[in-house]
Amino acid sequence: MNNAQKSVLKRTLLSKQLALQLIPFGKLILLSSLSCSSFAYGQSDALPKDTQNKEALAKKLNNPVAALISAPIQYNFDENIGADDKGSRTTINIQPVIPFSISDNWNLISRTILPVIDQESIHNNAGTQSGVGDIVQSIFFSPKAPTNNGWILGAGPVLLLPTGSDDKLTADKFGLGPTAVALKQQGPWTYGALGNHIWSVGGRSDRADVNATFMQPFLVYTTKKATTYALNTESTYDWESKQWAVPVNFTVTQMIKVGGQLISVGGGLRYWAKSTDNGPEGVGIRLMFTMLFPK
Repeated sequence: MNNAQKSVLKRTLLSKQLALQLIPFGKLILLSSLSCSSFAYGQSDALPKDTQNKEALAKKLNNPVAALISAPIQYNFDENIGADDKGSRTTINIQPVIPFSISDNWNLISRTILPVIDQESIHNNAGTQSGVGDIVQSIFFSPKAPTNNGWILGAGPVLLLPTGSDDKLTADKFGLGPTAVALKQQGPWTYGALGNHIWSVGGRSDRADVNATFMQPFLVYTTKKATTYALNTESTYDWESKQWAVPVNFTVTQMIKVGGQLISVGGGLRYWAKSTDNGPEGVGIRLMFTMLFPK
């Protein structure tokens, strides 16, 4: 067996290992979403008529602070990473979204990002790392009604939790900061921006401090057949290294129903318009799978 065949076999085994790691996380998210649905809204044998409309649900999914329980799983593949541009990274983001009604006028929305990572040849002579990365937990307080001008708003705290299973998959820092979102939905269009800033507030003293701003402007178009076209950037500025990372994402998703379960599926491409030293370059891939649990 030559070196190329060995490399393919190694990556295949790692992919299978990563898939096995995802199984308990997927079960946990599904169970927590279902239980929180009962807690926040109460049991219902049938969807209300207004939520049976796939187009309306697709538009709701475009709103980060919508009162809609969902369990998104997002796959990203990036390459040309590292000092010699030979590294690659697969990141599967598990992103449960759970809203709670806390008063007649306000919702609380929990948005969690748990990355499961498989990367190779990124760090010199470090080989491959596979495991869980750091969790980013956002809490939004959002008025149930838009403003008089039609803006949908939300704001609250964001936390960074050092849950990484490998030294090269974690910042080893606890982080805290503010997060906010503002958007409008007019006809088939959704546009706005989400952002946060995280400062490290604890963790290992021998690791670099976290001081980063994240900005995500987005423009989305949803058709009457519940097909959604989305364009966004997920820009991060690292104030410590004074560097930008700017991936531009274009995706297409479709709302479908499988055995009574509402699902949004799709994918697209991402282009790294700006990258940090040793960061990804060129074109990457994004795939998305989201289960919805409407009220």
